[in-house]
Amino acid sequence: MTIETKMNAPSGVNADARAIAAEMMAAFEALKSANDARIEEIEKRGAADPLLDAKLKKIETSLDRQRSALERLALEQARPAMGEDPRKGDPEHKSAWGAYMRKGDDSGISRLDLKSVNVGTEAQGGYVAPPELDRLIEQRLMASSPMRQIASVRQTSATVFRKPVSLGTTSAWAAETGSRAETTAPTLDLLEFPAAELYAMPAATQTLLDDAYADVDEWLADEVEASFSAQESTAFVTGDGSNKPKGFLSYDMIADASHAWDKIGFILSGGAGAFAASNPADKLIDLVYALKSQFRPNARFVMNRRTVSAVRKLKDGDGNYLWRPGAAGESASLLGYPVTEIEDMPDIAANAFSIAFGDFRRGYLIVDRQGARVLRDPYSLKPYVLFYTTKRVGGGVQNFDAIKVMKFAAS
Repeated sequence: MTIETKMNAPSGVNADARAIAAEMMAAFEALKSANDARIEEIEKRGAADPLLDAKLKKIETSLDRQRSALERLALEQARPAMGEDPRKGDPEHKSAWGAYMRKGDDSGISRLDLKSVNVGTEAQGGYVAPPELDRLIEQRLMASSPMRQIASVRQTSATVFRKPVSLGTTSAWAAETGSRAETTAPTLDLLEFPAAELYAMPAATQTLLDDAYADVDEWLADEVEASFSAQESTAFVTGDGSNKPKGFLSYDMIADASHAWDKIGFILSGGAGAFAASNPADKLIDLVYALKSQFRPNARFVMNRRTVSAVRKLKDGDGNYLWRPGAAGESASLLGYPVTEIEDMPDIAANAFSIAFGDFRRGYLIVDRQGARVLRDPYSLKPYVLFYTTKRVGGGVQNFDAIKVMKFAAS
């Protein structure tokens, strides 16, 4: 283990760099104290306490991260000014946010709120988090949510995202000098995606918040990720649209032969709560070709793991499995199309829509309203500090031709 004995803040740095340097010095003091305790433990017992080793490793990781941040700031200062960097947050707001999260001091945010109503909101409802934290939460959700990985995701500042969709217009052939009849006006449909509030309330000890090497924003993003992603995944698949996104399985379903706009077309599996007894794979082929050709190049199957287990056993006429395991990080494929597992898809059962197929990037839209909000509550569950975190999310089908499903029924 390498223990550094000297750490100086670089000269000529800005306020952010000085703040990071101060945190590094505090972390270094904690490192020395932990290392002294470790040495004393070795001298006394002949071996180090694993908890002390873990603590030292955590502090060293924090120091490495802070050192990298200092180096990045130094490079940014050396770079010629080319206008404001949109990725860089307001240092004053960032400092005020840190004081609020760690100590509950909202004077800095309140003072900034007097300058601009866009910085924060009243304390009773919490304060709007800096864009950096908002993006961090979104990145974690993108990594953990299967639907976010395959659907379209839009940012909005409005409560309701509205998208006009053309349902077609008339056209006709004409000779070069021939007369042209007036065409009818295009038919438009206005789709609305209201953003509903999603919340989580992780708890932290004041000791954690006081530790200089603890990244509070990273901790908060980690804590809300599991809660938010589970709720979102269910809503994007089966949500009823009431105070939550509307899942693609919650729209009206109609036999694909009679498919109409604002409904999802389905193909029958050929068996009651099961695949057809003979040639079951033929129905999967029917499902693929129920989708129009412009949507098939980027289409994929969506099902849960129990349905995957049943589908993996299907074979063609020569006894070869239809399922192809993924190689070198690629997704597994079925009939040449990738498969995405989403646990919220229903199991195979009578009249269940257990398999979906389509271009979900063109078919389903997720709407994130900008600005996560955090309310710090040190009173309700002493000695813990609660962080009531809210985020507004909406979602729904944006193209009803881009998604088809299989209904497990004979007729």
